[in-house]
This record gives sequence, C-alpha cells and structure tokens, in this order.
Amino acid sequence: MQNKSFMNKKICVIGAGHWGKNHINTLSELGYLRGVVDSNREELDTIRSRHKDVNTHESLDDALDNDYDGFTVATPSETHYEIAKTIIKKGKHLLVEKPLSLKVSEAKELVRLAKDAKVNLMVGHLLLFHPAILKIKEVLNSGKIGKLQYIYSNRLNLGTVRTEENILWSFAPHDISVFGYLTNNQPDEVISRGGAYTQSHLHDTTMTILKYPENVVGHIFVSWLHPFKEHRLVLIGSKGMLSYTDSDADKDIKYYEKGIDFVGGVPIKRDGPTTSIKYDAGMPLLNELKYFADHLDGTPVERSDGKNAIEVLEVLERAQVSLSEVDQSNNDSRTNDLNEKAFVHPSSYVDEGCVLGDGTKIWHFSHIQSNSFIGENCSIGQNVNIGSNVRIGNGVKIQNNVSVYEGVELEDFVFCGPSMVFTNIRDPRSKYPQRGADNYKKTLVREGASLGANSTIICGNTVGKHSFVGAGAVVTKDVPDYALMAGVPAAQMGWVCECGKRLDENGVNLICSKCDRKYVYVNDDKSRIKEFTN
Repeated sequence: MQNKSFMNKKICVIGAGHWGKNHINTLSELGYLRGVVDSNREELDTIRSRHKDVNTHESLDDALDNDYDGFTVATPSETHYEIAKTIIKKGKHLLVEKPLSLKVSEAKELVRLAKDAKVNLMVGHLLLFHPAILKIKEVLNSGKIGKLQYIYSNRLNLGTVRTEENILWSFAPHDISVFGYLTNNQPDEVISRGGAYTQSHLHDTTMTILKYPENVVGHIFVSWLHPFKEHRLVLIGSKGMLSYTDSDADKDIKYYEKGIDFVGGVPIKRDGPTTSIKYDAGMPLLNELKYFADHLDGTPVERSDGKNAIEVLEVLERAQVSLSEVDQSNNDSRTNDLNEKAFVHPSSYVDEGCVLGDGTKIWHFSHIQSNSFIGENCSIGQNVNIGSNVRIGNGVKIQNNVSVYEGVELEDFVFCGPSMVFTNIRDPRSKYPQRGADNYKKTLVREGASLGANSTIICGNTVGKHSFVGAGAVVTKDVPDYALMAGVPAAQMGWVCECGKRLDENGVNLICSKCDRKYVYVNDDKSRIKEFTN
C-alpha cells in the first residue's frame, strides 16, 4: 500500500452497540474517529450530537466510498465474516472484534484475502494489550517462577446473557488467546464440559481443560450465571506462583514464593512471602486501538493478528466439539424418556438429540431432524419436516406438507396451515450452496400467530403475536402484532383479535364482537395496537 504520513489518521467504526460505543469513545479520545456505521438512526443521531466532526452511515457500502484509512468492526459475531471480507476486498486495514469468525475455514479465508490485498487484519483479543498480561509474560520469561506447570483462569459474572453465542464463544476467547501467548503453544488436548440453563441450546457455564506440550495444563472457567464478578488469572511454576485479579480494586500482580520441594525424596511445602509486582498503567482498549492506528501505514502487525485469530478459533472449535459430544449423549437419554410421553407414528422418524414435550403427537411420514426442540401438546401433521436445531413452543399445530427449516422459531400456540412455506436463505443458488446456520436468515413467529394455507414467509422477518396471515399471502416484511395480512406481497388489511375474529373499530377502541376483548392504538400510532386492560 502507498506510504504516507498518518498524522491525521481516519478510522471508521462499524457497529454502535455496547462494545462499539467503547471503540467510538476511545478513538475519539485518540483523535482518530472519523466515521460510524450503524443501521439504527436514533443511535446515529446521538453520535452526531456528541461527536460533531464525525460522519455517520447507515450502510457499510456508503462508508467504503469515503477515504477512511481503516475500520474497526464491533457487530454481532455472526456478521464478522461477511463484513470483514467486504472491507478487505476494498483494500482497507481492519480490526475485527473477537471472534474473527464462527468458523476456522472462514477465518483462514479472511487471513488469505488480507495477505493478498496487503492489508493488516487484527482481531480484538484485548488482553494481549493489557499491561498486566504483558508484565506477567515478562516475569514468566525471566524465570522468576521457574518452569510453567499450570494456568487457570476464571471469567465470571452475572449477565449479559447472549442469544446468538454460548458462554464459551463469548468469554473464553480472551483466556485462550492469553494461554497461547504465555505458553507459546497450541494445546495437544482440549476437553470441555458445561451446562445450559437459561436457553436449552446455549451453554451458560463451561469448564475447559487444555493440555499443552511439556506437561503444561490449563483450565478456563467461564460463566454469566455467577453471583459476583471475578476475572482471575493464576500461574503455577516450579519456583513460585503469580496471580492477577482484574476484578479487584488494587489490580496488583501478586508473586507467591510458594511451592513443593523434594528433600530426600519427601515433598516439602515451601511457603515464602507474598509480594506485589508493579506494572505500567494503561487502558487495554486504548493500547489496542493505538497499536492498530500505528500500523495503518501498512507496517505488518505482530500481535493479535490473523494467525492468532485462527489459533484461538481452532481451540474454540475443539472445545465446542467436546461439549457437543457430551450433550448429544445427554440429549439421546432425555429423548428416550420424553418419547414415552409423546406419540410418534411408526412411519415417522425422530433423529438423535431431539426433545419432544409431553403430549406432543407426530403423525404419518414426518421427519424431525437432529437437535430440534418441540414443546408440549403440539400436533405435527402428515408429511411434515422439522429441520435441525429448530425450536417450537407449546401447543403449536403444524398441518400437512409443511417444512420448518433451520433458522425458524415458532413460539407457543402458532398455527401453520396446510402446505404453507418457510424459507431460510435470501438468495438461494444450487450451484453455490449456502448451507450452515451462519448463512440462514432467522425467522420468528410470535405467540398465537396463524399462517394460512399455502402462505409463504420470506426469511429474516418476524410475524407478530396473534397476527393472521391469509391463505396464499407472501410475507416479505415484519408483521405487527394482531395484524391481518393478505395478498402478494402481503399487505395489512386490518386487525384481528387474539381469538382470531376480525376486529370492528368503535371510536378509539377496537372491539372484538366474539369475545369482547378491547384494543387500543399504541401511543396513537395507527400501525400498532395492544390489548386494553383496566
């Protein structure tokens, strides 16, 4: 790339959510913030009010038409691959928050593309820029604690619970990157175990054991269901021990002159003094973003680069496989128990790992694919296909000849009429397969909605609660709660009651002539209604 002075570095942030705001504020402090991309117009209005000289964009394409020197990406993990690929192809340097992608294969492709385009690709492994971690590495290299034997890390808190990724993928990348940095190795063996409590398909807590060369063992305990915050790192060596607790007020690195010595073949405890090790202060995110900005001239990055991103993802994938093997075994046992309380016609197939609720009935020639969850008292008609990993609530009725593909979720009491259609890919091509959860556009059908016979729900939309989609309609956008939809493309024709009766308007209130429920417009917004309660 062209060498030039970067006294006035211009960086654009993609994503103005929780962590994106930290990027925005830190880059503004450094004097490098020039643009922000987000689809939320209200968020962009707030940014313009706080950062007067910053451009705002509702699309990445719009931002790429500007002369920014680099981009940082702080969007949901499942979007990282496509966004990063687009930026790289424009020849721009970028820093992507962790994880770089949800697949090792995609991360490798991004690294290759960045190399070919001669752009720097960094990943947000923030702790590699933490002054305490850098000091611990320095102490370890000095031999002060002797040969490294064991590392453990606890990263615990209460919330924020994610819905798109489990705790392993959300919290553990930080610790995996640090373990690799301290050991200069990849683990030979990865074992992970955990539990899913708030959402049956996502782990809330995991314990991962990593066995490195030269008999170094590490464990990583992560949880967002913990009564207090704890971020702790401990290193055990043959001569001494180190601990650092980021959640403590003093944030000191502690050196423990402790260990076990063998005297005459007998293990003797060595219990020396505990001292504090000082290190330079500094904010990790500021250090990381400054490092990124300092390399916008094309000088290759050596820390938290694409190679590091791939190494972390490889460990994450191995840990996920280990988790899934155990969960599959547990699901198989639970499926057998639940099937005794459900009915499955002999002509139908229920794959391993599925959960069927009490009272649910699966009728003739249907197929329930692996790891799907179907709630209680559901009726699954003839020739129905439920895709892998689909979630279906209680009391759902699916009529004949319906396929509920992966990426679709049905809440309680949804009705799917005969031969209605879901999709899960926007631009299908037989020649260019797009299989895999990362490519599916999510569709949510809210509680009590009815989807008429032969209707079609285009993927990526939400169908509101108790709405009614008429027979043959094609839904191409979100449907409001209680809306009556008909036509191709579907347009709103009025409102329906929770009981299914079309509502009659009487003054301000919308009143059901069948059950007498009353509805009112939400804040005088004629596009939304809610049930009126005294």
